[in-house]
Amino acid sequence: MPSKRIADHVGSRPDKPFKSTLFESSRLLLGLNCLEIGQIQAVHDHAHADKFYAVQSGTGTFTVGSEQFHASAGDVIWAPAGIPHGVSNPGPDRLVLLVGITQ
Repeated sequence: MPSKRIADHVGSRPDKPFKSTLFESSRLLLGLNCLEIGQIQAVHDHAHADKFYAVQSGTGTFTVGSEQFHASAGDVIWAPAGIPHGVSNPGPDRLVLLVGITQ
């Protein structure tokens, strides 16, 4: 199927961020990450893959390299290959991110 509705793939988990893959090929993974209030995606890196987060709803605190900043709906965050990155949800709402990772 060449199209999907983001809202149909939003979810939650009490123990860790919810992830849903929308599309995947040998070159790109496109998915959703949903973080409930207080949840964290620990700082990590992808040695050979670029990544972006497009904030769909909520507000997150993002780390990319040595920078830390807040982003909300409509913002896009870029993490080049090899650069440590992560995100946390300080609230007050669920954080929904459209995520793309090169493969």
